[in-house]
Amino acid sequence: MNTIKLIPILSLLFLAVSCHSETKTTNETSTETNIVSGKNRVEILDFYGTHRCATCIAIEENTLYTLDIAFKEQVANGTVVFKLINFDDEKNIDIVTEYGAYGTSLFFNIVKDGKEEHIDLSEFAFKMGNEKVEYSMELEAKINEALAKL
Repeated sequence: MNTIKLIPILSLLFLAVSCHSETKTTNETSTETNIVSGKNRVEILDFYGTHRCATCIAIEENTLYTLDIAFKEQVANGTVVFKLINFDDEKNIDIVTEYGAYGTSLFFNIVKDGKEEHIDLSEFAFKMGNEKVEYSMELEAKINEALAKL
């Protein structure tokens, strides 16, 4: 009887710990693309922790894949910007606080005429993050929706 009650609790504990159990494998340097001050743009902010799970890494890789195959021109001209932000790094405390990104998160920041609109895509990212093709197709549609607001 007690074992049956512990299984869901242990499962949730394992899931919570797993997102912080794998060491970050991507490059620590900034992958922020060119930002033209004052330019209308869609910023994609990928918040991550120093230790990352497989899904967290897949979100970054599949976002970069989507940008590479569908938005090269927009990235090159600064209309679409990718920012990789370590929420564990003290220098990022202001942006982490602004977005409430105290865990792995994915956001759009649509900047139009100096005004910002933040859109939280974290639920989508974790749901689809490990499905490269599906994730990429849906993210591409979401980016196109955001670009249409500019």
